Amino acid sequence: MPQILLPFFPEDMTYINSYIGFEKRNGIVFYFNGMMPVYQHPEADIESFRFFTSQIVVNGNATQAEIVKAFGVSPISVKRWVKKYRTQGARGFF
Repeated sequence: MPQILLPFFPEDMTYINSYIGFEKRNGIVFYFNGMMPVYQHPEADIESFRFFTSQIVVNGNATQAEIVKAFGVSPISVKRWVKKYRTQGARGFF
């Protein structure tokens, strides 16, 4: 049975691309557009991570490859999350 490949959230600010970055503080992951916080979730909340990363891909703010590189998750997983977001929206994750 395949094992889930969890995202890696370093403590310091990490940029997904030149517009979007993230940072972990006290177990909470914060996402930024420039200096403006746009989303947050607990580090262990994998569904919120999947929801937000697929949302920024669908909205054109990041590519699937950038998500894979920034968080160390598998490309096929990101493709599945994006497909779920496109077909089911936020309800598919919660």
